[in-house]
Amino acid sequence: MPENAPSPADAWWSNAVVYQIYPRSFADSNADGIGDLQGITERLDYLSELGVDVLWLSPVYPSPHDDNGYDISDYQDIDPIFGTLADFDRLLASVHERGMKLVMDLVVNHTSDEHPWFTASRDGGPDGPQRDWYIWRPARQGMEPGTPGAEPNNWGSFFSGPAWTYDTASGEYYLHLFSRKQPDLNWDNPEVRQAVHAMMRWWLQRGVDGFRMDVINLISKDPALPDGIVPEGARYGDGSPSYVCGPRVHDYLAEMHREVFADYPRRLLTVGEMPGVTVEEAKLFTDPARRELDMVFQFEHVGLDHGPGGKFDIRPLKLTDLKASLGRWQTGLGETGWNSLYWNNHDQPRVVSRFGDDSPFHRYRSAKMLATVLHLHRGTPYVYQGEELAMANAPFASVDDFRDIESLNHYRDQLAAGTDEQRILDGLRRRSRDNARTPMQWDATGHAGFTAGTPWIPVNPDHTEVNAKAQLADPDSVFHYYRRLIALRHTEPALTHGDFRMLHPEHEQLYAFTRHDAGTGTELLVLANFSAGDLTVHLPDGWEGTELLIANVPATPPLTSPHTLQPWEARAHRRRTV
Repeated sequence: MPENAPSPADAWWSNAVVYQIYPRSFADSNADGIGDLQGITERLDYLSELGVDVLWLSPVYPSPHDDNGYDISDYQDIDPIFGTLADFDRLLASVHERGMKLVMDLVVNHTSDEHPWFTASRDGGPDGPQRDWYIWRPARQGMEPGTPGAEPNNWGSFFSGPAWTYDTASGEYYLHLFSRKQPDLNWDNPEVRQAVHAMMRWWLQRGVDGFRMDVINLISKDPALPDGIVPEGARYGDGSPSYVCGPRVHDYLAEMHREVFADYPRRLLTVGEMPGVTVEEAKLFTDPARRELDMVFQFEHVGLDHGPGGKFDIRPLKLTDLKASLGRWQTGLGETGWNSLYWNNHDQPRVVSRFGDDSPFHRYRSAKMLATVLHLHRGTPYVYQGEELAMANAPFASVDDFRDIESLNHYRDQLAAGTDEQRILDGLRRRSRDNARTPMQWDATGHAGFTAGTPWIPVNPDHTEVNAKAQLADPDSVFHYYRRLIALRHTEPALTHGDFRMLHPEHEQLYAFTRHDAGTGTELLVLANFSAGDLTVHLPDGWEGTELLIANVPATPPLTSPHTLQPWEARAHRRRTV
């Protein structure tokens, strides 16, 4: 490892906890029903009390909001629905005054089709100076442009339909892996990369502390853009072999590090969202010696309950699959890489409804159990807004309650294909991204204290029971349990430096592992019952009567072997090995 390339475990973010804010749904200060920057600023003391170190803001840039801000029309301003650049500067200063850092969402695989870069690329025609800032191709040979099947290849979009849209004025198609209003940038063009780097430096000079990079492993495409294999029952080909961790992605991220990040040594946090990334690829992305990124978001564990038909085709989670997946990532990135640890984000349903038990009797305990398991792994934990309150999936009554483009497109496509409407709605209720986007539940008042106006998406009716005000007043709440877990991340070196060993990998109810830090001679044992029934556990040698570090059950009895864990119980113990 070259000089000035520290071990990930020695970086400032190795014992930090990141809190993701979805600004549209966090806090509304002006009663227009949409969260804003001033609303975030007014709630910073809450986040400071929680103890988190970093705030990650989902996009607040100007946008037509086809994909709720992930379609950016200006990278160097703030959308008026969220406020102004002056509001952003005040927020950033207030974050720094409280000893926290702020990370921006960077969306540069694609822009909005209303971004000046794209309008220049489109309106200039095939010979225009900015045409190759995006990926344009003529119709398939022998086909009539603009007709079904004439697209340059057979790729499908992540948001349903083909991944190409025809521009009648120029007679060519542009590529969009997501919405037709999100055209993909051509990263093979050095002018594009230079413009992106200049924009990133502009934000860093303004004082931001890093970037979360949206689908950053998709930026490099195979120039041939070949057809993909069409899965059974699908309408479109799978183009992912041509763009997931594409041919020059490592070159482009190394260049970004040289041109942007290298000027801010050991100050920033850089995390890349990477659908389809493998452990082996992630080791390359996060190896400090390669100077690319600090960590990645992988999706393997949040795809384990997807059926053959995708995310809305739901199958039960097998705990053995979850342990195999997370264990493989813990081991695979254990030497030179680093894991991002998450259950929730703005694209995932609420974990207490998904992997826990959101019934009134088990909701809070199962939420604490899930938090214990995640936060005591090796890596940097991410908390999504409301997760610290055990916010759950929303009871969407009909398709009219949904706002998410992915969900609405899926509904229309499946309905047109003859799928039963109730089956479609059941999948949406359990897996729609809108589950993560219902307003933050601050109190028991009409709109959960989120807004004095009409919220852009309905508030979960359970906010009368599940809200921040009630949990702040209850020392046994999920909020205060998260506070203790976050404090533990800051003070227990074994959580940062310790190795990871999975126990009982074939057990379908027990999630158990150890963390051992040879440097301090400390070992931790974590036991978690992923079920609604009692569970008898036989302990490894030497753990009876050891120090209890944290537990989600009041009046936890001493550890004995065999030991009975109550439903959804989690506990962690510590012992000295030297």
